[in-house]
Amino acid sequence: MIGQGTHPWLIDVLSAYNRILSELFWFTVGFGVVYFGGRGVLIPLATRVVRSRNRNNPTIETATETYLRVVLIGFAILTGIIAAGYGGILSESAIIIAAITFALGIAGQQVFGSLISGMFLVADPDFNVGDWIEWPGGDGTIEAVDFRVTRIRTPNHETIAVPNTVLTTNAITRPYGRHNYRITERVFVAYYEDTERALLELQRVATALEPVLGEPVPNSRIVDLGENAITLQAEFWIDDPRNKDILTIRSDFRRLVKRRFDENGITIAPPSAQLITGDVTVTSP
Repeated sequence: MIGQGTHPWLIDVLSAYNRILSELFWFTVGFGVVYFGGRGVLIPLATRVVRSRNRNNPTIETATETYLRVVLIGFAILTGIIAAGYGGILSESAIIIAAITFALGIAGQQVFGSLISGMFLVADPDFNVGDWIEWPGGDGTIEAVDFRVTRIRTPNHETIAVPNTVLTTNAITRPYGRHNYRITERVFVAYYEDTERALLELQRVATALEPVLGEPVPNSRIVDLGENAITLQAEFWIDDPRNKDILTIRSDFRRLVKRRFDENGITIAPPSAQLITGDVTVTSP
């Protein structure tokens, strides 16, 4: 208890602490009620409604949850400020309004640019969670479209965060359908080799690989008559790149091609523009 002999400054300090604790308590109560109530009721309800109306588009479901969480945090902070008794400052203080405007002006360009880009990606019917995509910086499976970035799982099973603005300002390819993924491999053979036999061997190697689909049928073709070699290309499909180790499939294909070419005497194009053959005999005087 504070007695009559207590110094006035101590009374002021204790009163200030009581006021701060009270304001902090009401801020926490206001923030907690709105945030945890929204997380427990509003977001699950909205997510279920979106899921029921967009069963074939999980992108909208994940985006709805992400954006609602951001809005909910902002609304919870605002509620906490009002509950703490500082609601009048938000409408009366020109300094606070100017500071908020200044902060948004500095950070807004990138933040809002990413937000708008994310909205465009969510609205794109050809861009969905679970799709395998390729862009100039890499390729992989879309896992989520967040507030600022899109999370993509690469063929190395690494998750990378690609800024939404990168995906909206570059060409995005969804190669060859939602469920099948085409793998292309190029091989260079010498001009003096039997090209038809090399094409047939490429097709046989692709057909022999276990993960490769029978439909579409693997094929091979000539794609370029280069200065020093003929460029052949094998094309084959796998069913779901998200569940396959594409790097291992490519490695297995290359190993089998090298072994099959060696067995059949097919020469892979030499690295040099000239191929010198013959014998050199050295005689002593």
